[in-house]
Amino acid sequence: MTHSPSAPSPFGETLEAEELATLFKALAHPARIRLMQHLASHGTCYFGKLSDVVNLAPSTTSQHVKVLKDAGLVLGSAEEQRTCYCVNPDRVAMLKRLVEAL
Repeated sequence: MTHSPSAPSPFGETLEAEELATLFKALAHPARIRLMQHLASHGTCYFGKLSDVVNLAPSTTSQHVKVLKDAGLVLGSAEEQRTCYCVNPDRVAMLKRLVEAL
């Protein structure tokens, strides 16, 4: 396989591969996929109990949300007594670009 002059450098390809692997790892559980789907369907913000969405204990759900947040796929902001969760559209767009480049 030859590289065209406009092909990314191997260093860039390595960074992209690592980034894609990080995102795939974050999505590598059915509960996290369901959480992403649910949050995406609610648009800007979701205040409900996410444990009800995935039918898991709140502590388990919290761990799944943490994985998604650590990967940048989900944003969370505290507002008064509750936390607002939403999908990070910039990060999802990056995921799509990386997958399309495979």
